[in-house]
Amino acid sequence: MKKVSFAEFGGPDVLHLIDAEEPHAGPGQVRIAVRAAGVNPFDWRVREGQMLAAHPVELPAGVGQDASGVVDEVGEGVDGVEIGDPVFGEGASTYAEFAVLSAWARMPEGLTFEEAAGYPSVVETALRIIHQVGVRSGQTLLVSGASGGVGSAVLQIARDRGITVIGTAGAANQDYLRGLGALATTYGEGWVERVRQLGRVDAALDLAGSGVIRELVELTGDPQKVISIADLAAPELGVRFSGVAGSMPDALAETVGLISRGRLHIPVAKSYTLAEAAAAHIDSRAGHTRGRRVVVV
Repeated sequence: MKKVSFAEFGGPDVLHLIDAEEPHAGPGQVRIAVRAAGVNPFDWRVREGQMLAAHPVELPAGVGQDASGVVDEVGEGVDGVEIGDPVFGEGASTYAEFAVLSAWARMPEGLTFEEAAGYPSVVETALRIIHQVGVRSGQTLLVSGASGGVGSAVLQIARDRGITVIGTAGAANQDYLRGLGALATTYGEGWVERVRQLGRVDAALDLAGSGVIRELVELTGDPQKVISIADLAAPELGVRFSGVAGSMPDALAETVGLISRGRLHIPVAKSYTLAEAAAAHIDSRAGHTRGRRVVVV
């Protein structure tokens, strides 16, 4: 089978499309014929060697953790899913023609494989950080870097829970944020005052790692009311960095419910082939997206 792999840590040029042995489903796992894989910042952070303390990597290694596809192998002890079922979920080395998933759910009606691949880690992250920051119905949440995948999920989940959201993004994405129910403003010079004009901020999320932690603490008045998923230096300012995932099965179940109720939709901004994995990582690292990026197999 074809698989994207890297044999050394480094830039996107270390990624190569290789011929590899097919993986097989172990106990509690399913194997899928991959149709699409989500492109996440986690993927290029692993490739660069940034995540070794929390996620040891044995080289050569595959890339990717989110995927959608058709079940073609069911491991021991697995029930509720059959060969031929369309599923999406989380596994390992998902930039490949076949991948093993450790957590999955049946795809909701009307969802394409491309769309489905963009949800798992994004929604798990959004659910986790909304919970960790402690924001409640009737309060206001500030989201810095709100137009990407996690931001798109946060805005919609918060709205579903009765939370007002102020989102910052580039000028080109202001209407997109408003379409998701957010009060939108641009980042850049004067952004703190523009946020203040939109209302009081009870909690804040840093999704872009653009050096705004001090300002988020200033706006909320409490570093414990700020969570970052992108700035590794956040703890130096008393702000929690959230990088350890919670329950993916629970997150997938909630994802299915939200999608089925019409309360969550994350568009695919751009898709790539397996051979274009390096380009996908370059674009992901650059940010400024609207929704999700996926690799189509």
